[in-house]
Amino acid sequence: MALGVLIEEKQLAHRHYQAGLQKTKEQIVARLRHPTGQLALLNPRAGGEATVPLKPLVLPFSAIDFDDKTKVQQAVEMAGCLVQYRDGANLCVAVGNNPFAGGFIYLAGSFASGALVPHLPGDLDFGSAHRVRVSVAMRGQTWRWIAPFETLAEGANVGPSGAPGHRGRLTGYVDGVPITHGTKTVRDFRGWLWQDGRCADDSADPASDCAKRSFFSIRLPVEVFRDALFQGDRARIVWPPPDLAQILVRLQVLAPGEGAPLFDSDSQGAEPPFALADLGELLLPGERLRIRRQGATDDLATLVGRATDEAPRARWLDGLVRRLPVEGYDAPLELRESIATSLGRYELQLSGDVRSVNRTLAAVATRVSGFVGAMLAAVLVAWLLIELRIIRRITLLTKRAASVSKGMRSAGGLPRIDVADLRGSDELGVLAQGLQDLLQRVDEDLRREQIRAQQEKDQWHAVGHEIVSPLQSLLALHGAADDPSHRYLRRMQQAVQVLYGQASPSEAFESTTLQLAPLDLDAFLGHVAANADAVGVRDLRYASPGAPVNVRADEFSLEDVVTHVLRNADRHRVPGSPITLRLNFDAREARVEIHNEGAPIADAMLEKIFEYGVSEHADEGDETDEGHRGQGLFVARTYMAKMGGTIAARNADGGVVFTLRLPRV
Repeated sequence: MALGVLIEEKQLAHRHYQAGLQKTKEQIVARLRHPTGQLALLNPRAGGEATVPLKPLVLPFSAIDFDDKTKVQQAVEMAGCLVQYRDGANLCVAVGNNPFAGGFIYLAGSFASGALVPHLPGDLDFGSAHRVRVSVAMRGQTWRWIAPFETLAEGANVGPSGAPGHRGRLTGYVDGVPITHGTKTVRDFRGWLWQDGRCADDSADPASDCAKRSFFSIRLPVEVFRDALFQGDRARIVWPPPDLAQILVRLQVLAPGEGAPLFDSDSQGAEPPFALADLGELLLPGERLRIRRQGATDDLATLVGRATDEAPRARWLDGLVRRLPVEGYDAPLELRESIATSLGRYELQLSGDVRSVNRTLAAVATRVSGFVGAMLAAVLVAWLLIELRIIRRITLLTKRAASVSKGMRSAGGLPRIDVADLRGSDELGVLAQGLQDLLQRVDEDLRREQIRAQQEKDQWHAVGHEIVSPLQSLLALHGAADDPSHRYLRRMQQAVQVLYGQASPSEAFESTTLQLAPLDLDAFLGHVAANADAVGVRDLRYASPGAPVNVRADEFSLEDVVTHVLRNADRHRVPGSPITLRLNFDAREARVEIHNEGAPIADAMLEKIFEYGVSEHADEGDETDEGHRGQGLFVARTYMAKMGGTIAARNADGGVVFTLRLPRV
């Protein structure tokens, strides 16, 4: 048994491991197909390098629309290229994946500061305004720019909180060159700076001098890139540049004056963006992930799951678990996938290690082996004691209880059982005595219920008998076909026959068999409307379609249905308002609509009102007539179902509409 359990556990563990490896592959593929993952694929060595100084990354996009704040934010956040700094600032330095987008370096990020101070036109001193200083070092050269913040004429904007913010341009000049009235700006240097109107701390008042979040977007012209594009052989352009990892970029945001920068990209402690090395956290010990570019011979990255401290395990159990036969256990676990990016396809190979399943199972078996052995010994001793002391008595009690079950299925009362030999001071003896007492009480209750049911049935027999005799006399007195009373006496006779000899009204109605025959519904409803005063319904208006509408129905039962609904409509209508009876039909069915003007029915009650015993007066104890006992609409639905039709209620036009549907002949 123990070997069988271990084999089954090994098989389950192997299946779970295969399923887990498949899920791991799906997680890795999903992350790499996202722009964040494609950024990591396009920059495979970025994860192992320091964030200071910053180096451009290759974006999974051809370029960035740096003039649009929303598009820039979406691009850098979706690509996941932002480097996060401890003070809450962030920065993305990147190039597009298409060299023909211009060969620019993009810088986008945010920082928190007080209200921005713009550079005034004609002021040659940039130190009195907020400004950005950028430097790029590559291929033995260094380019530097200084860009003061200049508010545009339409620079005011309204942030999400409703407070006004600032929007302006970062105008680029060559840094280190004296600024005169004739100094020209760098033509291809483009930059924007937006400051929110709300405070970075949501609890602060935007009207106060609080720190506010500012977002910038800068496009740097790189002459080396542009020369390669416009002067070289375009067929031989290599993109991204092979020395992209040697390009060093630094950005500083300076406040007015000569103080420390508000933000410096060379600050220590920055958190780098997602890299391929981060996928190692998804791998279990022994698993290996290899990523290479399609057609290449070298891997871009090889990741191995980190080993954990192994739990102690018995050698004999370890060897036993390894030798347990499991189908398909020796087959290598290797999953492959291909990822398409804008710069080519990448192949993934995820290899599993089933030895971890062995080690885990052996460690678990080692921990529980002593406990299981002691438990089995205790179970054996307990079984012997239970067999001698309890099982025999339980068997006897079970057999005697089975006789009770057979007696319950018979027509008589419960059989009496003798448990005198099973009584005692222990739990089983108390249970046997309690069972005997319980069965005695159940038997008494069952006999009382049988007597009550028989009394009710006898009562219905007596009531029916007392009504049948005078009713037959009335039918003899009003037997003429043209006598208006004859129709209602026949309906009364049918109702008595339905209830006569039944234990309850609901059972009587449900067991009734109707006599269906062809019926002109238009003529029938015209007769009902003409005699509505006879049932106490005044001002009933019938809208006839002017043509015979034939259905199959029991005339008297259908008249009961319509009468029940009319009485409900009469009781709940606005005094003096009419009740409308309308007949519509199509090729398949006829629809009778009864509409009154009055209070609507609660939505929760539109279906419940057709249940037996549901009435608006049920809580008041008013049972003076059948409408107040919750019986009329139950009868209506029961009869309609037996005639193959339906009845439903809905609220409409300041009142309630009951719709009766019958299939046409």
